[in-house]
Amino acid sequence: MSEYQYYEFQAIDKPLDAEQMAELRSYSTRARITPASFINEYNWGNFKGNADRWMEKYFDAFLYLANWGTHVLKLRLAAGLLDPKIAKQYCTSDSAFVRVKDGQVVLTFASDDEGSDEWAEGEGELSSMISVRAELARGDLRALYLGWLLGAQSGELDDDDIEPVVPPGLAQLTASLESLADFLRIDSDLRCIAAQSSRSFPDRQLQREEFAARVASLPASVKDDLITNFLVDGDRSAFDNLVQKFLKERSVDLNETEPNRRTVGELLRGAQDLAEERERTEAQRRAREEARRERATARAREKYLDSLAGSEPRLWAAVQTLIATTRPKSYDEALKVLADLRDLESRTKSGEFATRVQMLRRANASKPAFIKRLGEAGFS
Repeated sequence: MSEYQYYEFQAIDKPLDAEQMAELRSYSTRARITPASFINEYNWGNFKGNADRWMEKYFDAFLYLANWGTHVLKLRLAAGLLDPKIAKQYCTSDSAFVRVKDGQVVLTFASDDEGSDEWAEGEGELSSMISVRAELARGDLRALYLGWLLGAQSGELDDDDIEPVVPPGLAQLTASLESLADFLRIDSDLRCIAAQSSRSFPDRQLQREEFAARVASLPASVKDDLITNFLVDGDRSAFDNLVQKFLKERSVDLNETEPNRRTVGELLRGAQDLAEERERTEAQRRAREEARRERATARAREKYLDSLAGSEPRLWAAVQTLIATTRPKSYDEALKVLADLRDLESRTKSGEFATRVQMLRRANASKPAFIKRLGEAGFS
């Protein structure tokens, strides 16, 4: 199998300048480089840059995909948007971890499935998950919990480790979070069990009038800095900071009704029980469907035999004619007619069928191919 590696970096808060783009070009002559991205695919050779350093210096999001089963997603946020202490409560394994440098928090989610025979293209994967970064910036911690769940699923946590605070809305994931869970191959049964302790997601949307009122209350100097930084530097992180601040001010204290936290072992066993129950339910459904098909087939067969009733002499004659051709295809047709005659005879219990078959055997003993087919079809 040929090799396939896909690298994609995205600059979201601040576009790359000409000097930065030239620096990136020195690493690859084939890559697609724009003020907002660096994308390259490798069918031979390897990436010459350093993803972690590039995330520190240039980019806000990174996706890596290889056809031997490795999936990696990195997201960078300012520490003012994502508290590193909170992030580290969730990202505690090799599958999900945190790096903090120069006031930036870089999250890494990694999934490996060496036994996978999938061939997935990387194009479009990052765009389907990019909104996860904005959700984190607004205080939505579901992506962090999914990272912790991935570590539990991967066997990197102890059975008696306690889960972190379960964020609301695990049962109502956004499209970007669904894409993240699929990309990381987090078991759907494990997600379902985890979501049982998750409250409904609160309304975090600011109404236009509410937002306008809050913006109006800001000092003019603050608004001037926001607009200037965005227009001159393309920096929108301050806007995200402002929105998160507004949301925090209007949110309730979710820890007041926090449910009991579960252990890794409890979650994994719950997921296994759920999978087994689903498999039992599916097996029962398949059995009911198979029984329904069998009943329908039996009714159709009975109706067909009704149409043949009284035609036995004609059918026996047809068998003789088909055998006489000595053609394999005709032998097969003769066996079908014999099956009809056998089923017709089972209604009358005359015993004639077995006698007639023995006569056929003796009469056609010189046709070994037919005799062999007769035995294989169960006509002794």
